[in-house]
This record gives sequence, structure tokens and C-alpha cells, in this order.
Amino acid sequence: MRKLFYASIVLAAFVLTGCPVDKMAQMAEDQQLTITPNPLELHGDTVAFTADLNLPVKMLKKNTIYTAKFIYKYGDQELEVGGIDFKADDYPQSDVTPPRASQRFAFAYTDAMKNGTLEVVGIAKDTRKDKSAESARLPIADGVITTSRLVKAVYFPAYADHGYNNQEELIPTKIDFFFDQGRSNLKYSERRSERGREFEAFIAEKNVTRTVTITGTHSPEGPERINSKLSEDRAKVIEKYYRRQMDKYDYQGMADSINFVLKPIVDDWGMFKAALADYDGINDEQKSEILNIINGPGVFEDKEKALQKLSTYRKVFKDVYPGLRAAKTEILTVKNKKTDAQISVLAKGIAEGTTSIDTLSVEELMYAASLTPSLSEKEGIYKAAIKKADAWNAHANLAATYIAMAIEDPSKAAEMAGLAETQVDLANGKQPSAEAYTTAASVYLIQGNMDKAADALDKAASMNPGGETANGLKGVRGAIEIRRAKYSAAAASLSGATETADNLFNKGLAYLLNDDNDNAISAFAEAAALQNDYAMAYYGMAIANARKGDGAKVAENLKKAIGYDASLKEAAINDLEFKAFAADAAFTSALK
Repeated sequence: MRKLFYASIVLAAFVLTGCPVDKMAQMAEDQQLTITPNPLELHGDTVAFTADLNLPVKMLKKNTIYTAKFIYKYGDQELEVGGIDFKADDYPQSDVTPPRASQRFAFAYTDAMKNGTLEVVGIAKDTRKDKSAESARLPIADGVITTSRLVKAVYFPAYADHGYNNQEELIPTKIDFFFDQGRSNLKYSERRSERGREFEAFIAEKNVTRTVTITGTHSPEGPERINSKLSEDRAKVIEKYYRRQMDKYDYQGMADSINFVLKPIVDDWGMFKAALADYDGINDEQKSEILNIINGPGVFEDKEKALQKLSTYRKVFKDVYPGLRAAKTEILTVKNKKTDAQISVLAKGIAEGTTSIDTLSVEELMYAASLTPSLSEKEGIYKAAIKKADAWNAHANLAATYIAMAIEDPSKAAEMAGLAETQVDLANGKQPSAEAYTTAASVYLIQGNMDKAADALDKAASMNPGGETANGLKGVRGAIEIRRAKYSAAAASLSGATETADNLFNKGLAYLLNDDNDNAISAFAEAAALQNDYAMAYYGMAIANARKGDGAKVAENLKKAIGYDASLKEAAINDLEFKAFAADAAFTSALK
């Protein structure tokens, strides 16, 4: 805060009769008045200041009132701000103690008030005789510093997820082959079974394959488990068969890119338990008998011998065990997808009406919109997506596109905001989302409704958005908080915002207005580093250095600012932030 001390400024002369008032007039020359801040400053939509006034001892006389009335004069207009009253009855010790008063005043700001003067007039009144007189008006503070209005309007088009996976996806295909007890040769009947023919047809299609996992298994009885290599051999025979089929269908080098994974399972009850759970040939009580043995103490062989003593063993051996003598094969192939170029061309044709809308899925359409930098193409594609599926995210993204158009061409901002408002309403009507509410905030800001914008941001934040939406939201919120004079909150919001030149400038401004000049300079410097010709970043650094009293840095940064934006020369000449440097040679030179 800047303060300017005024002493002995009020009541230069009173012209009236009456001893008490005459005496007050004489003594008022020694009163002390301080206005803070001075010059006056705009924060939010209000200019506020504090007046501290000390009157001389013995100035107040019985049955008198002294008033210091404050008036803000600008152009040919003036506004009576208020006054401080000193009633003699309220200060019974005024003969020994100086009457003191401190009062805060505020008035609503309009642009016409930028250049003006705060004046004070003293009024002495004798309440018994109902007589009073006014002093000449005296200027006590200049006004108004409007640095808070340098805040950059920030809009953010929040795009919802398109729902399309443009990464490689693997599709599992599972085919099981079964073997005779104690054997690992692949029977002709297995190769020519429906499963075998499906397997061969799959290989014949030459699908792009990443991994083939073959799990060889055995049933629990003696001949199967004693042959410790049986599971491994069953897996290997399927691998050999797979490779022969690839040779048959001329895979050439494709075979080398396939990773074969063999997993022989030995002395493991897991698959048996799974098969038993699905088996309905015995009741639950009988299943429990079997599980009690399997889960109980003893080695694998002992448990299998115990199972043979159960009345259900033969039935289970006949129905369940054959399914465990297998090689279970899982093939992971790459899902066939259109290339980005193909999707883009088809989407453009759909938007133009030259390609059938059924050529792409709605997810592919939404993804295509994210591939083009052209906002008009995005608009057409999102409209096609709405026609195809009328999904909430298509409406939300069309709204975001209109806000992006408003940013690109400010002359159409009002029109684009109107179109976007319709779409965010439709989107939130179908499914409220952080993206639609974040875009809505920009709509309301363009329309001049800061309260609705802040409410939309609160709703978006309550949905815990992530990534770009969360960071973009903070940039918009920070700009609003500066306009509302919530500078600490703004600095916190903008510290997590997307790193754009405007957001970094606003962060510097938030620090500056919160009297943190060093952090302000750092943030302005970051904005200039991101965009070297960002004139306002240098202007901000000039103001911060002016508040630190560093005239050399003021001149250095003003020169850069004016070099990138000549209009800032006149702004600096009239900016009360630089009042203390008006006579400095370096400052004057920077403005040339």
C-alpha cells in the first residue's frame, strides 16, 4: 500500500462570526490527514480508501461539530464519498488528547473516473446558533490506479473424451485341443474337429499376431502326473502344429514376430477345481468331499489316491478328467483399425455429405474431429456425430469448438457464445460433465455474467476433472478471482493452470496486486519467456519494479514493452503507478 501524508491542509480560512468557530478555523490548520492508498486504487469494481485524521488538542469546543467531507472529482463531474464527523461531546478529553478518527470509504467505479482527484472540504458548525462555514477544497489524493483491470480475459474450450482408442488393441482368440490319457500326440480327429478347422481358418487369415500362449495340462491320475514332461510335450506339439500351418499359408517373415509362450502345468489342482465347480454331475456335498481332500494335508499323489476311494471318483474320472488333458491356446492378435489418414478423409466426406454416415462409428467421427486443426471442419464433424448418435460428448465438443472460434475471432465472440450455450445446455441435459460446465463458464464470461461463470466452474470442479480440463478450468477461475479482488486465491488457481502466456501474466498480476512483487516479476518473466513479444509481461514487470522503487528496471522494462506495443507509451505516461518516476531521466528516455 502507498501512503501520502498531508499536514495542516484543511480550513485555510473560515469567514464567520462566533468565537468557538473562529478558534476552530485557526487551529484546523494544524490537523493531520493521511489517505491510504494514495493514489487511489481500483479492486474489483470498487475504489476504497482509508482516511486517518488527527485534530489538534483543544480544537473542538463545546457544542461544535467538525466534519471532513470527501469528494471525488473527475472531469466535470463529482461524487460525494462521505465524511468524518467530530462531535465535541464524543471527545470529552479533547483538551488534553488529540481527537483521532479512522474511517474506510468506498465508491463504485466507472471508466470515466480513471483520471480524477480526491478532495476534502472542512465544515465547522456551531450547533447552538446553527451556523457553519466551509473551507476551500483541497486535493488530497490522485486517482485511480486501475492495474487490476489489466487482467487478461481467459476462455477455455474443454473437449470431452472422444471414446475412441487410437492405440494398438489386442484381441484374444482361445482354442483348446484335447489329448488321450498319457499321450501328447495331436489326433487327426482333433485337427478336423470344429475347433481344429476354426484354428486353421484363423491362421489362414494371416491376422497380425503378437503372442501365442499355450498352456499344457494333465489330469490328476497316476499315468498322467507321473509323466512330468506330458504337459510340456502337449504345449510343444501345438506350437509345432501352429508353425506348420503358418508355413502352409506362406507367413514368410511374419512368423518371426510372433512370440510363443509355453506354460506347462504340473501337479496343480487349479484347473481341476475350476472344472469341478462347473460340473453338475454330482451334488454340492459330494463336491465338498473332493475339495476337503484336495485342500487338506499331503502330497499330490496321496491326494489323488484318496480321491480314488470316493464313490464319485469313477464318474468324475469319466466326465471331468478328459477335459484336463489339454493344450489351451490363447492367441493375441492386433485389432484391425483404419489409419488416422483414412479416418480423417472419411470424416471430412461425412461432414460434407459425400460419404455415408455409417462409414465410421460415432467414436471414430469424434476422434477424427480431434485430428484436424480446422475449427470449421471440427464443427462439421461434430454436427455429423450428433446426427449419428446425439451423444452428450458430441454436443459438449461442438460447444467447445464454438468457444475456440470465439477465441480465434473476437469479433464473433457474442455469436459463438450463443451457439455454444445451446450446445452445453443439451450436453448437460443428457449427462452433466466437467467439460461442458467448464466450457459454459467461458460462454457466461463472454456474455458478461461473472456470477454464472463462477457457478459453472464450481460445478465442473465438483466433478473432479483431470488433465487438460482441470488445468484449463484453473486459468478461467484465476482470471475471475482477480476481477473479484481475490488475489491470494487467484495466485493459487493460476499456479496450477495451463502454462499459457495469458495465464502466466495473470498469475504475475495476482501476485502484484497481493503486494508480492518478487513473485510477480518471476511470473511476468515466465510469460515473456514463453512468448517473447508479450508486451504486457514487460509492462507488468515495470509496475512491479516501480512498486519496489527500482527506477532502472522500470525504464528497462517499459522500453521493451513499448517496443512490442507502441500504444503502451501513452498508457505509461498516464499511469499513476509511475508517478514517482515522472521526473527521472531514464523513465523519460524510455518513453521516447
